[in-house]
Amino acid sequence: MGMMQEFKQFAIKGNVMDLAVGVIIGGAFGKIVDSLVQDIIMPPIGKLFGGLDFANYYVPLNGQSTALSLVEAKKAGAVLAYGNFITVALNFLILAFIIFQIVRFMNRLRPAPPAPVAAATPEDVLLLREIRDALKR
Repeated sequence: MGMMQEFKQFAIKGNVMDLAVGVIIGGAFGKIVDSLVQDIIMPPIGKLFGGLDFANYYVPLNGQSTALSLVEAKKAGAVLAYGNFITVALNFLILAFIIFQIVRFMNRLRPAPPAPVAAATPEDVLLLREIRDALKR
């Protein structure tokens, strides 16, 4: 079997197509969650911490002024951009929670596995039990 034919069989298999669809939908869903965090959740949190964009919170490491925006501070030297990290971490937590809920819901939709059927007792075992019971009497 030629390599191209093997590749064709591999690419046409259902798992590869399912993975491709999952990656595409996951990328789009990631953008939705990113927008949710940056546009809906983080502005009120930023307002609680002084009315600034939370992603612009940083600790200057090169003597920059904290009044500069994150972009300007990065141009002036190294900064510890903890606000951006918190935003990305919150983004991940929301995405992970939503994926968990989807998987949980899909598992509920799956039919329960059938209960194992008890194997019939072999005839020789039944005979031995009858003999044992007769000997006890």
